[in-house]
Amino acid sequence: MLPTPKDIKERRLALHMTQNELAKRAGVSQPLIARIESGDIDPRLSTLQKIFNAFESAERERVIAADIMHSSVVHVRPTDTVEYAVSLMEEEDFSQVPVLDNGVPVGSISSDTVVHQIVEKRKGDIGSMLVKEIMESPFPSVSLTTDVDTIFHILEKHPAVLVVDHGEVTGVVTQHDIIQLVHRRRNKGSHEEA
Repeated sequence: MLPTPKDIKERRLALHMTQNELAKRAGVSQPLIARIESGDIDPRLSTLQKIFNAFESAERERVIAADIMHSSVVHVRPTDTVEYAVSLMEEEDFSQVPVLDNGVPVGSISSDTVVHQIVEKRKGDIGSMLVKEIMESPFPSVSLTTDVDTIFHILEKHPAVLVVDHGEVTGVVTQHDIIQLVHRRRNKGSHEEA
């Protein structure tokens, strides 16, 4: 059974492609894609094959959260002391960590938060305080299948994104992970040219 115009449009949108991007990948014109999706014309079988080859190529290239996340999520609990949180951040060389309660994100703590508490609140000894007393909002969370473009836009405003599956944090993605992805793609492209 051949795909309907609606099927083609839905698949293109699911891949976050514009008509122009699909047209370039398929080697056809953007107006042709528009006419096919609106049902104005019945495309040739060879044109449909080009479109579906373009879809398959885009799907192979699509990177999702599960592909780039770190599965071991360094975190603290709300009942941990601030001193423990600070030592963990120093040990791991992180400037912030999520606060998880039985795998569920409930907040975040950063070195900036700790410094702010010391300076602004005039609290010299906050080490014995509990993390829950000074933690901030949790990092944004996404599903395992969230695409890298969406994650990138979230990371423009937040230091990390938590990857959640069935209500529990299973991974974390940071700006460093996006940089690593760009680096891997650049190296892959240079090896293919050689």
